[in-house]
Amino acid sequence: MQKHLTFPPVLLITPDAPMAAEVYGGRAKCLQRLIRLDLPVPVTVALSFDAVRGIAAGRMPDLRALMAPFGFAPLLSVRPSSLDPDWGGPGAILNIGMTDERHEALSRTAGPVAATSLYLRFIQSYAIHVARLDPDAFTLPEEPTPEALRAMLAAYEAETDEPFPQSPATQLAEALRSMARAWEGTTARLLRQAKGAPADAGLGLVVQAMALGIGRGESGSGVIQFVDGSTGEPRIAGRYLGQSQGREALAAPRGAAYLVRDPRGPSLEEAAPDAFAELLEAGRRIRTRLKEEMQIEFTLENGRLRILDAVRVPRSPRAALRIAVALAEDGIIPREEAILRVDAEGLARLLHPQVDPAAPRDVLVSGIGASPGAASGRIVLSPEEAEAAAARGEPCILVRRETAPEDIRGMHAAVAVVTIRGGLTSHAAVIGRGLGLPCVVGAAGLEIDRRRRCVTAPDGRVLREGDLVTVDGTAGEVLLGEAPLLPAQQDAAFRTLLDWADLVRGLGVRANADTPADARLAREFGAEGIGLCRTEHMFFEGGRIGLMREMIFAEDAPARRAVLDRLLPLQRADFLAIFRIMAGHPVCIRLFDPPLHEFLPADRAGLRDLAEALSLPLSEVEGRIAQLSEYNPMLGLRGVRLGVTVPEIYEMQARAIFEAAAESGAEGAPVVPEVMIPLVSARREVELVAARIDAVAASVRAARGVDFAYRLGVMVETPRAALRAAEIAQHAAFLSFGSNDLTQLAYGLSRDDASRFLPAYVAQGVFEEDPFQSLDLDGVGELIRIGAERGRHGRGDVVLALCGEHGGTRRAIEFCRREGFDYVSCSPFRVPIARLSAAQATLRNPDSPRA
Repeated sequence: MQKHLTFPPVLLITPDAPMAAEVYGGRAKCLQRLIRLDLPVPVTVALSFDAVRGIAAGRMPDLRALMAPFGFAPLLSVRPSSLDPDWGGPGAILNIGMTDERHEALSRTAGPVAATSLYLRFIQSYAIHVARLDPDAFTLPEEPTPEALRAMLAAYEAETDEPFPQSPATQLAEALRSMARAWEGTTARLLRQAKGAPADAGLGLVVQAMALGIGRGESGSGVIQFVDGSTGEPRIAGRYLGQSQGREALAAPRGAAYLVRDPRGPSLEEAAPDAFAELLEAGRRIRTRLKEEMQIEFTLENGRLRILDAVRVPRSPRAALRIAVALAEDGIIPREEAILRVDAEGLARLLHPQVDPAAPRDVLVSGIGASPGAASGRIVLSPEEAEAAAARGEPCILVRRETAPEDIRGMHAAVAVVTIRGGLTSHAAVIGRGLGLPCVVGAAGLEIDRRRRCVTAPDGRVLREGDLVTVDGTAGEVLLGEAPLLPAQQDAAFRTLLDWADLVRGLGVRANADTPADARLAREFGAEGIGLCRTEHMFFEGGRIGLMREMIFAEDAPARRAVLDRLLPLQRADFLAIFRIMAGHPVCIRLFDPPLHEFLPADRAGLRDLAEALSLPLSEVEGRIAQLSEYNPMLGLRGVRLGVTVPEIYEMQARAIFEAAAESGAEGAPVVPEVMIPLVSARREVELVAARIDAVAASVRAARGVDFAYRLGVMVETPRAALRAAEIAQHAAFLSFGSNDLTQLAYGLSRDDASRFLPAYVAQGVFEEDPFQSLDLDGVGELIRIGAERGRHGRGDVVLALCGEHGGTRRAIEFCRREGFDYVSCSPFRVPIARLSAAQATLRNPDSPRA
């Protein structure tokens, strides 16, 4: 806001008038800008937020002074002017000042039909929006006859027991009072707060001389814009309707004219070529001087152009990106401003197909949109059926009560996933986002009947396995049938904006990638490397899970090594494929993390199959599984604890990594793999595992006759590791903070179960936000900050990273920049969002350590 200026409560808008959007609202400020461009804007007076609050409280400003700039017997309009147009506001009221006397005078100049039509519209608007009368009593007649006018005036008197007001000042006062009180109403407050407005948001009002749009010559109203709001491509769009006012052209079912010449019908360009040329020049001037694509509301009165308003063109995420890039490429705005104008989260809509918003939607069930995008396919109820469908080339939708690690193969095979249980941090949600798979979780109204192989929707409709549905992971809905989809849209403007972002961001962005397919996607989306490769996911593929189960049931270390020797070439091939794809970019490989029970079947049929595969009695299999069971397996024998107590697993993985690195180097693509130890809580754990990994590296060097380098690091997931980071860092080249488990352990919450009560906690203000969706800066963030500071104290050159589910979020990225982290790592489909968010964080806070 300008300093040292006095802002009067009632202000005639002129080029030099003291104006601020924070005082009079965005519409008032925009109108001043249009006036400064010497555009034909009617005389306009702005009322400040404080003036409107006073009107709502019964303090009316001096109406004589307010109306003085408009001259004798004016016709006026009143429009809302809030700070943000998205907050809404009361509708505009047009033709204030229309009375019996004014009607008679206007009949002589514009004609009786036009004058009567205008008077009828005003009586209807005043009755409904100012006097708050029943709309049914004030329906506009088909023909604006004197009889219809008398009937509507009589209806008003019958409803109010008093004649229609004939004083323009009275009409204006009542209109101002009605709009001010509507803004202060409880419903209006709740609606705008839902759109992000503060509870005390103010409303300004603009009073403007009417440009009638009705008359004997070429008269009418319309809107025009110069880009497509869906694509952002240059295109003249809008409507024009003769003998109309306001935005009636947009609502007219028929009779509206095209703007440019069109063989399908009449156009404004043909009817009023001079006015059309003026509009084109106004559009060019507005784009260049206001540095934005605007939609212009205009009126013609006897061929004379009046510009009533200009608002930012409503736009899709795709159009917003293309408009920002075009403005920068044309030299109208700097590249940095283009970067800041694009909503980073909106990029998600460009990375996945979306349901066509214009298509009809037959919603079967609504849940939580956990992973954006849309896909159509046939219902399957098990991962095995999903794999079979994929083998036949049939797109399928995997529907489960909830997913578990053993469902990963089925999720890979499906085109979308739906679960009855779960929230945004459930297994299905996390894996779905990582795979770029549309996913709806928490679809609690669904019922699955495995015996009948069907699904029942909340409204009782029954769908059989094989029925066609569409999953809209963006909206969180499952639709019946195959809905029309819009393709993903990563065009030249998309790539250009991200290239600009890379030039200014000071924070590295890597991807979480577990497979060669993930690695390729990471490279396509511009990741600088892999920050988290979760090796356990590789063991769920193909026949590997059978080998894993055989290893779990092995009686001693030699037997385990024998099975792991069969897994070794498979792991080596996985790593080599990833190294080749990443072509020298860093690859951080997390050693085996989950508890072993995740690889074992949970149902009776699966146990029988396992007993048969191992040639063991079913009772022995059940007994062994019982021995492995834990009360809380996620806090039990997993991560580094397996590496210490069952060292053969980590030794096999280390050998696979180093042999793949040696082979990649021999092919001319040297790589320095980063080996990460998970779930560390003590320095001695790192010392033990590091010694064994060093020994494996020496063995591979000797056997292969080649030298290679690698870096050993720690995944900081426990509060104790953060607190003891100084001593842990002495044995680690990098510390990568795993925010998923660190959040669980800091809060004492299971993210798979917390969705049952976290919404209530957030609603009642216990937590500001779900800590699994938005990084908790006060608690978890403090642990990370302590860990980072102590890690640097223990080792000055330690590399710091964040690799949890939060890694691709704006809040976490801004935090990591402030704390001087080296990079964040997120799912491949979040990489573009993280690249843009990191650039925006740099531009907003250039003095942060990573600027």
